[in-house]
Amino acid sequence: MNFTAIFLLLFFALVAEGNARNHFYSPPLKESKIFVSLDSLEGKWLGTLEYSPEKYAPGKYEIGLEFRRENTKEWKSFFYQPIMNFYGLELPGGIKQNGEAIILEALGMSLTLHNGIIKGTGFSGGVSVVLQRTDKLPSEPPMPNFPKGPNPKWQVKLGSPIYATAAVRDSTVYIGTTGGVFQAIRITDGKFIWTFSAGRPIHGEALVTEEAVYFVCDNGFMFKLNRNTGKELWRYDLGDAQVSRILPHQAVNDRDTYDTKSPKPILLDTILYIGSGNGSFHAVSASTGKQVWRTEAQGKIRTDAFAFGAYVIFGTWDNFLYALDRATGKEVWKKDMKGTINGTPTLIDGKLIVGTRGAVLYGLNPATSDILWRSPFFGSWVESSPVVSNGLMYIGSSDLRRVTCYDPNDARILWRTDVYGWTWNRPCVTDKFVYLGVGGTNPYMTRHSGSVTALDKKTGILAWRIAVPEPVGQFQNGFVAAPILEGKTLVIGGLDGSLYAFVVE
Repeated sequence: MNFTAIFLLLFFALVAEGNARNHFYSPPLKESKIFVSLDSLEGKWLGTLEYSPEKYAPGKYEIGLEFRRENTKEWKSFFYQPIMNFYGLELPGGIKQNGEAIILEALGMSLTLHNGIIKGTGFSGGVSVVLQRTDKLPSEPPMPNFPKGPNPKWQVKLGSPIYATAAVRDSTVYIGTTGGVFQAIRITDGKFIWTFSAGRPIHGEALVTEEAVYFVCDNGFMFKLNRNTGKELWRYDLGDAQVSRILPHQAVNDRDTYDTKSPKPILLDTILYIGSGNGSFHAVSASTGKQVWRTEAQGKIRTDAFAFGAYVIFGTWDNFLYALDRATGKEVWKKDMKGTINGTPTLIDGKLIVGTRGAVLYGLNPATSDILWRSPFFGSWVESSPVVSNGLMYIGSSDLRRVTCYDPNDARILWRTDVYGWTWNRPCVTDKFVYLGVGGTNPYMTRHSGSVTALDKKTGILAWRIAVPEPVGQFQNGFVAAPILEGKTLVIGGLDGSLYAFVVE
């Protein structure tokens, strides 16, 4: 299956909160009299797609279809949707008919044509579509010439792609790489303070306390190091050394296997809480490295845990969100989120905000797991963790390419900005700006370009963009890690193996 087919299944199936490859809506086909000639469909159609307020935060979005019969008798259909950067995407599967219904299985749609208007519903009633003839369909606009942004204050080569977000404390940057090295670097000039050879790739952010540094490594261990010297104090076996990790690759069509993150340990009252790639979740004494308790979930745990009162909450790759009793590890509740959870659950305005690879962002009651609102992401993964500032919520996306500012009370969108690439990690939000690490990729079905980008916090207008060159022979480029700010110095690691520092406002 190619990227286009997979994406379309993801896009339209997951809006209905089903499995991306198995549960998309399509009316059953039965022998029936055909009322509509396909010839009457030929041409261009433009209109709106509207989400049902009973299922999602309501919204209308532009959508277009073109039907063509080329040299043969075979009909082809092409999809346009600017919000998802689709401009003439050829749909697989052709066109079918069921009585007067026109079936586009690739989109999970059933449409009818009456009096020159196409109408339809799909996705278990979650979406309605209305289209009229047009002479012109949307075309992809060229990328504007944005202000370039600051030059790096310094750049230090760490030798291997950096997926982990840096941690900063007391003017020192702590960061690991896929080359298996963890290092402490002076933030003023990028000079090494110490290095530690962990032995395997490091994909997770470190937890830094006054005296120690904690991080997890793909050799299955959580390490505790002396913060000043980098000396190992203990290591704890998470039991996932044999768990495989597949990074993005142009020929790996099962995109759900893309695995770029590891969790950051959290520390609550002398106890560390951390998930494992084998689906186990651990409570560990921070002083001794000894296990306090361990419990088993299902599927990889690649997200940071989150504390809510007496609970510790985390998501997994088996689509479930778990709440455990912090003292015992006993399950309090678990919730099927209908998609892989690969971003950290976050409490905002009394709501637990959780995004999924099911292309939906949720607001939940953290005490009961009841869903309070849903916001669709049009088939795009929600890998980013949300950040709150002055009562508003900021979050990135995957193929949607947009960063969104929400009112977390009701999922009302205040602004949404195209940043021209993947924002798989959390934004960095200040009083004036939203800073982002943006990932690019090529070849791909839509344009994605790597950069460090700054948006105006109030309006979402793109203030500046530091583009990175697209390397020859590399599928991914740019930045997967989140930017971190100390004072006026913004620090971020890149997929080119360099750690960068920028002076910003």
